[in-house]
Amino acid sequence: MSTKFYHLINGERIGGNDWIVRRNPANTDEVVSEFPKGTYEIARSALEAAAAAFPAWATIPAPDRGDILFRAAELIGQQIEELTAIMTREEGKTLAEARGEVVRARDIFRYYSAEGRRMSGETLPADKTDSILLTMREPLGVVSIITPWNFPMAIPAWKIGPALAAGCTIVFKPASLVPLCGLRLVEILHEAGLPPGVINIVVGAGQDVGDEMVIHPVVRGISFTGSYGVGHAIQQKAASNMTRTQLEMGGKNPLVVLDDADLELAVKLAASGGFGLTGQACTATSRVIVQRGILAQFSEQLVARARSIIPGDGLRGGHMGPAVDESQLQTDLEYIEIGRSEGAKLLVGGARVQAETPGFYIQPTVFAEVHPSMRIAQEEIFGPVVGIIAVDDLDEAIDVANNIEYGLSAGLVTTDLRSAFRFAERIEAGVVKVNQTTGGVAVQAPFGGVKKSSSNTFREQGKTAIDFFSRSKSIYIDYPAGAAGEARP
Repeated sequence: MSTKFYHLINGERIGGNDWIVRRNPANTDEVVSEFPKGTYEIARSALEAAAAAFPAWATIPAPDRGDILFRAAELIGQQIEELTAIMTREEGKTLAEARGEVVRARDIFRYYSAEGRRMSGETLPADKTDSILLTMREPLGVVSIITPWNFPMAIPAWKIGPALAAGCTIVFKPASLVPLCGLRLVEILHEAGLPPGVINIVVGAGQDVGDEMVIHPVVRGISFTGSYGVGHAIQQKAASNMTRTQLEMGGKNPLVVLDDADLELAVKLAASGGFGLTGQACTATSRVIVQRGILAQFSEQLVARARSIIPGDGLRGGHMGPAVDESQLQTDLEYIEIGRSEGAKLLVGGARVQAETPGFYIQPTVFAEVHPSMRIAQEEIFGPVVGIIAVDDLDEAIDVANNIEYGLSAGLVTTDLRSAFRFAERIEAGVVKVNQTTGGVAVQAPFGGVKKSSSNTFREQGKTAIDFFSRSKSIYIDYPAGAAGEARP
């Protein structure tokens, strides 16, 4: 079976001579895919195809656009196991994690298929007689969608879904580490009936493909998820054309555990948020802020939970998959050494793992005696590394949690409703979870952060996601007495 794939532009497969080779991070002996390296010429041709397809796509009734998304959701549902295996081999997730993400992509398309029938403007009170004042929404135009490697189907789906429902056309650049997941999603949309040119996929480095997708004047909107550094650069470049941006970036998410918490639940949430998905999620739990009365018990039980997790190939039953590549593994190990050098106490983990298959495996890692100013408490690691910070009370916990440049997700474990509401009111985060893990959000709820976690403009997911991909038009209509065509007695 060939591992060579292609860009897809205006419904046509576009190859090349220089290839991006992706190996299975859980078994580096296996080549998963080879994609041609994109260039700015490839990106430009994709943008031109999207621009050419826009007028016809924008005039298709929104319910009909939604029907295509619904058919795509049904096709995903028929291929769950195949898509799950692709994601596990390409990104490294366990089968359970990959299957959950595929199901989520299906559900996202289902949700936005219905938005095609819910999208509406408003009828407003006119300020004079014989007049109507109303609004309508129209598609933004050509949009660039740039996504990361850690959720190779869910994040593209929650950007592509509302963009298509709104009537936009798309150039989509998946991360070069996970292009096959992105291509399969686009192929399914075409199989569902999406016209050629409405969505185009190009694969390549940011400097080769991404820059053209940001600065080309035909682009009306850019939806990006990734690091703060790249997001900030996109914002600066997009400003030259006054291009609308939607940027979701990093997180350094706290889970606060109070003395009154259900200890078993607290440990479960910390382990799930910190080690699930190998810690490779923008909403992962990387700081656990624990009230001193429960600190010793909590730490002991979290260490035991970490020791029970077996890193390994998801296809062979591993509990936690590998780092996505050698570079991310080295970043994880470097931060572990930084933690040691700063004086944090390593309780468990901290080393690379030799598993049954050759891959980028690392032990779940827990640090204690972490000071809030340490780099491991301030900087996003994006690996299974959790730091425990001790505090005296809820007020100190909130101060510690907020003393960070990011503000994506934050969690609290407590049995006190008053504490829950105080936390929700004062925490600086776009997503607040009480007695839940910091990761995982509902399809129908807005998603986004504050501070350096977001551009603080348009939220993703939920019905508000349509706002980014559309614009409002106000319409004033007078119908004065005696106007032409007025019925006469």
